[in-house]
Amino acid sequence: MQSRELDVLVVGGGLVGGSLALALARCGVGVALVDIPSPAPGMASDPRKLALSAASLSALGALGVLARLPGPPTPIRRIHASRAGDFGRVVLEAAELGREALGGVVLAGDLARALGDAVAAAGVPTVRGRADADGVEEGARRAVVRGADGEAPWRARLVVAADGTGSPWRQAAGIDTDEYDYGQTLVVTSMRVDHRPDGTAWERLTDEGPCALLPMADGWHGALCGVASESVDAVAALDDAGYADYFQRRFGWRAGRIRAVGARSLWPLRRVVAQRLAAERLVLVGNAAQTLHPIGAQGFNLGLRDALTIAGLIGDARATDAAADPGDAALLREHEARRRVDREATLAFSDGLARFSAGGSFIHHALRSVGLLALAADPGLRATIAAGAMGFRGHVPALAREVA
Repeated sequence: MQSRELDVLVVGGGLVGGSLALALARCGVGVALVDIPSPAPGMASDPRKLALSAASLSALGALGVLARLPGPPTPIRRIHASRAGDFGRVVLEAAELGREALGGVVLAGDLARALGDAVAAAGVPTVRGRADADGVEEGARRAVVRGADGEAPWRARLVVAADGTGSPWRQAAGIDTDEYDYGQTLVVTSMRVDHRPDGTAWERLTDEGPCALLPMADGWHGALCGVASESVDAVAALDDAGYADYFQRRFGWRAGRIRAVGARSLWPLRRVVAQRLAAERLVLVGNAAQTLHPIGAQGFNLGLRDALTIAGLIGDARATDAAADPGDAALLREHEARRRVDREATLAFSDGLARFSAGGSFIHHALRSVGLLALAADPGLRATIAAGAMGFRGHVPALAREVA
């Protein structure tokens, strides 16, 4: 592998890093992608079900990724949220907002394959290996890229760390994090229930954690369930019938009886939030910037908006000056400013919902019941929450905006 000079080096070839590389390539930016091997099964076999916001669907459609999926995303036409032991419920209807859908559901593995094909078709150089921080020098960050062809120094005017929750690049830059262990593990599977998917995404909050059913196109639902850490071994040991009974008790009967359960996978839940999004010639996106509780399905959608924002700023700068520096300090400050409102609001919503929903005291139940009833009665407030869930809050990146 020979030494390389680049505009942008994206470290991390997951969904956010791949989307960023693709967006930059479309702007004519010299970009390369380091796809870090994972000890876990690769993204292409990831069984998780992703609820993509309307903003994410718009962007992935514009990038040509959705057209490469084996089938279109299953539309989410309404979100039904309730809490065990509380009065009231909230239903967010796409039709109430004059929309066909609030978002759509895809398999993470299907999206990873489609994105990989799009990145390859765009001619983005990709190395499967590691990229270790090697310091900063005038006008560039240095990295040592180690791949199948050996190792070589690369110089990039900007490095984008999309290298996950434990981000070595974030650590090397001295960016601290705020962390919280939710004491839960997410169990992900698929289920067949009495009622076939009709576009409803069900969110059921309980003392033990959230449960959700997401509509899928094949007659199955994606099923997610947060399980307390002290109980996860026992729950994981249940056979399919036992797990169906466990989920039924937690979720209830809104979608009918559970008839079949697919293969299960486990994902520990922690909140890890970087205190800054940028350092000298370095920017963080996706889980390297913030790892969220999956309640409300905001994690990937927020990370994608990180990527689209920095890509848009670089593309706009290049449109007026072909020699514009993608790692310019003023550009990175503008990126942090544009991400502030969306990021802070999404973090507050996700974390607040995860923690407050877990309280089981009488006062918690009373306050939540009042809140649910008030929200159900206020169309304006419901519209505001729906807009945030669709990814339309703060500065919305251009690729995520709908064209009238």
